[in-house]
Amino acid sequence: MVKIRLARFGAKKRPFYRIVAADSHGKRDGRYIELLGTYDPLKDPPEVRLNSERILYWKSVGAQLSDTVASILKANKVA
Repeated sequence: MVKIRLARFGAKKRPFYRIVAADSHGKRDGRYIELLGTYDPLKDPPEVRLNSERILYWKSVGAQLSDTVASILKANKVA
């Protein structure tokens, strides 16, 4: 099953996340299928960049959203 979730990057105490489509059995920061956007929680307000077309495509073929990604998309009026 494919999930749309966050993958953590950045240094210690300086998180930066990529929003990715990945196999649900893979590691959190492991290999992913496609990069769908970024999320930087340290900026004020948090900076979000999304590829809305691809996110809607993955949802249409049955990808599940993680709770955090769902709230980010809702806040940015994508889903």
